[in-house]
Amino acid sequence: MYKRSVLLVLMVLMAGFAVASQAGVADTTTVAGATTVADSMTVVEATDVAESPSVEAPLDVKKMIFSHINDSYTWHITTIGHTHIEIPLLVIVKAPEGGLEAFSAAKLHHGHVYKGFYLATDGKYAGKVVTKAADGREVRPLDVSITKNVLALLISSLLVVLIVLIVARWYKKNPLKAPGGFVGTIEVVVEFLRNDVIKSNIGPDYRKFQSYLMTVFFFILMNNLLGLVPLFPGGANVTGNIAVTLVLALFTMVIVNVFGTKAYWKEVFWPDVPMFLKLPIPLMPIVEIFGVISKPFSLMIRLFANVMAGHTIMLSLVSLIFFTVAMGTTINAVMTSMSVLLSVFMFFVELLVSFLQAYIFTLLSSVYIGLARVKHH
Repeated sequence: MYKRSVLLVLMVLMAGFAVASQAGVADTTTVAGATTVADSMTVVEATDVAESPSVEAPLDVKKMIFSHINDSYTWHITTIGHTHIEIPLLVIVKAPEGGLEAFSAAKLHHGHVYKGFYLATDGKYAGKVVTKAADGREVRPLDVSITKNVLALLISSLLVVLIVLIVARWYKKNPLKAPGGFVGTIEVVVEFLRNDVIKSNIGPDYRKFQSYLMTVFFFILMNNLLGLVPLFPGGANVTGNIAVTLVLALFTMVIVNVFGTKAYWKEVFWPDVPMFLKLPIPLMPIVEIFGVISKPFSLMIRLFANVMAGHTIMLSLVSLIFFTVAMGTTINAVMTSMSVLLSVFMFFVELLVSFLQAYIFTLLSSVYIGLARVKHH
């Protein structure tokens, strides 16, 4: 059983890696106004009066929030003074000549150009690795880089695999003992998912879908929890990335429709409704086909929107501390206290949402699979 779970995690990992690396990233290390890239591909230093040491720039709340929500080619750890402590990740792009180029993201900092590649500063490719075409247009090459979200996805997948192997090893060594502690907690969760979620919604043949659904639950839960941890390797917005939720929803969609019974497909293309709703205009079949598409779409949007909204609210509350500095000491002290209290409250709400969204995704996937396994009585 655990071997199949490991295989499913790796399948999700590979699909998520392929899509998330193309989902679009925003560079969080480029300082606005520091450098520009001219059409001749030369780097020109620019001077910004607002960056004078004597003048402190106001907090850019929008940039701060989106630097966390968006993907990036570096993993920002912390800032000490004016020093950014971050991990440059591996950029892998297809060169115009046809080969793949792999290099550190540090080579692209501050508008630097490396082998014709650089980070776009504006336009639809802002924050992404681009190059210049022969006619001077800014084009984006094939990009399969190890971005922040991809690395976080790798870490979370390895943690899920590690947990499965640790639990399986304990049962192998202690076949007749009742588990306790961490292993006991995992057993309670697995038993709940199997009996009250998967088996009750799918039916007698639930076992063939059990490994996938449990893997999805623990994968989403691990990414949700790591997203709440502000320190490395936490803090990434993996399940708040629509490319990742799209891949998970597509997995469920494929399983639902591939394993759907004849009765399920009959209800899609020839439902039991009055004939005038099927001929001459196939009104109900169109509605049913739309339902086949909308079900995984709802899974994708629900997980993406809830996780992204939670992160945005927490960051907005924290930004109140810095936003109210110019309003005076009293107002700033009051707003700081409120910000801290509300942030702590939102953290516990997000902790609940982390479990809830993993549960809802697994529950709805089980329901959709169960509906597709319907048989004529």
